[in-house]
Amino acid sequence: MATVTASAPRALPGGLLRHRAAQKLLLLALAAAILVPLANAKWASGSWPEALTVDLTNPLTTASNWIIDNRDSHPLFLYGFGYMSNAVVISVRAVYLVLLAAGWTGVTALGALVAWRVAGVRLAIGTAAAFLTCGLLGMWVPTMQTLALMVVAVLASVAVGVVLGLAAGLSDRLDRTLRPVLDTMQVMPAYAYLLPVVLVFGMGVPAAVLATVVYAAPPMARLTSLGLRGADKEVLEAVESLGSTARQRLLTARIPLASKELLLGLNQTIMMALSMAVIASVIGAGGLGDRVYQALASVDVGAALSAGIPIVLLAVVLDRVTGAAGERAGGEHESSPRTWLYAAVAAVAVALAGRLAGRLDWPGAWTLNIAEPVNRAVDWMTAHLYSGVPVVGGTADWAAHFTTWVLNPVRSGLQWLPWWSVLLVVAALAWLIGTWRTALTAVLAMAAIGVLGVWTPSLDTLSQVLAAVAVTLVLGLATGIAAARSDRFERLLRPVLDVFQTMPQFVYLIPVVALFGVGRAPAVAAAVVYALPAVVRITTQGLRQVDPAALESARSLGATPGQQLRQIQLPLARPALLLAVNQGVVLVLAVVVIGGLVGGGALGYNTVFGLAQGDLATGLVAGAAIVCLGLMLDRVTQPTERRAKKGA
Repeated sequence: MATVTASAPRALPGGLLRHRAAQKLLLLALAAAILVPLANAKWASGSWPEALTVDLTNPLTTASNWIIDNRDSHPLFLYGFGYMSNAVVISVRAVYLVLLAAGWTGVTALGALVAWRVAGVRLAIGTAAAFLTCGLLGMWVPTMQTLALMVVAVLASVAVGVVLGLAAGLSDRLDRTLRPVLDTMQVMPAYAYLLPVVLVFGMGVPAAVLATVVYAAPPMARLTSLGLRGADKEVLEAVESLGSTARQRLLTARIPLASKELLLGLNQTIMMALSMAVIASVIGAGGLGDRVYQALASVDVGAALSAGIPIVLLAVVLDRVTGAAGERAGGEHESSPRTWLYAAVAAVAVALAGRLAGRLDWPGAWTLNIAEPVNRAVDWMTAHLYSGVPVVGGTADWAAHFTTWVLNPVRSGLQWLPWWSVLLVVAALAWLIGTWRTALTAVLAMAAIGVLGVWTPSLDTLSQVLAAVAVTLVLGLATGIAAARSDRFERLLRPVLDVFQTMPQFVYLIPVVALFGVGRAPAVAAAVVYALPAVVRITTQGLRQVDPAALESARSLGATPGQQLRQIQLPLARPALLLAVNQGVVLVLAVVVIGGLVGGGALGYNTVFGLAQGDLATGLVAGAAIVCLGLMLDRVTQPTERRAKKGA
């Protein structure tokens, strides 16, 4: 034993240097020793140098003015965007009239029958109950408006996504070209899409639908490409050996083999389209989102909840139906065309019966007004929980303390750091978790923020993101560990996570405003609630997928449950935990920006201000900075293994 102990110190440095992480740390230390004194001598100030900024105000303002001046006269708008706008209006109007003609009985019956054929009786009953609840809350007409917009937006998103996915799945060159475009579209928060679309199409349904298509098409494109590239090569070779053409192989083999990925893409597209359709109420989309937005503007929590519940129900129903369709794709229990025909005939019969009985419109006597009791409950909460609670203090006190003790110090610390040190930290983190290409991308994205001239507000937004991510990870990892260790707890938690994960981003602002008022703390609270379900699910799944043999071996050696968790489960689940961190960061950023509506400030406020004032320079620069911030955070938190699978 003495010999082993004596020889260990001499072998330790060489062993450490053989580790890739140690080599990177050594190179980073050498680079910092050289670069930090030079940078400090040239740029002692912490703020981004004015000489390295590019003022885009004049060109963007000129472009904005040209669009506004020529929107009603230029051929590009009259014969290009104008026809597109008219097609969208006609399509949405046609779907809306069909839904109204079917009446509440026909729509409810059709939804229940589709759910029955896809997933069984239980989901059919749930779907019917969801539609009936929309009527009971007095939201039938707004629900149909949102559903009509959703149908058109999803069909257009699927068409665009499938075309892009086919191109990327069949061509490596197009895949490499489209990948950064899709990355940018997915990283950019939904709110940033609205301003450019409004400038071109004006306020109204066309702008809302087209913004939704831009936001919801990328997942369909990615999953279509993934499905085509992941098709069984042996099956493709067998089809090719039969003398089939490339088109026949695509239609008869590759697309059928990718049916699960295509249906998963449809599911993701529907959820993102619904989320964006609600946010697009800011630019005149109408429907349920408009009711939520108007209620939020007047802090009428009861009215906002009356419109928010149908949004959640619609999201849950669509998520369950499309998810069940994806699971059953190509299986033995897949419905035959004849059963679908019978279901369609039954739905038409119910719609005709309702029409003959004069039941097209939801009866006014069958509505339930929950706004008043909800507002009374909110008033009670505000009076008893908002402030003055003995010992623990009120929610307003919590928000104030969180702002004073967490948000302000983090923001001050980031803004105090010299700009070059921030770039060095970003490079170090990205390189440690990835490659030099990852570090270069992250640094260039962060530097672009300074070049755009929004360094200070971007660090403010970054401070909110970091604080929200810290809270999300603490709560999410603890909850995920508890769910992984207890089947009963996971079953109880599952429906709660389902509701929170399908709820559109906009709806999260309602309860936090009621409890915490306005400011940066409510924006962080909404972001935490939005990102928490994904972190909990990924953590639970990662811990449950740890090799049972490793756990059994640890138990046989007498390891306690705590030791099994720390020494076996957490190390083996590291890729899943890193993925949970990455998803938490991206989701938090999406809602922190929307928090500009409730006083979050920084880039979120600039985006909201630019949209409200039609200021392309302010709004578009803030949107570009958000994209750069999201790209940097994604690269810093995305493990190398996952990036390799994505092909990035």
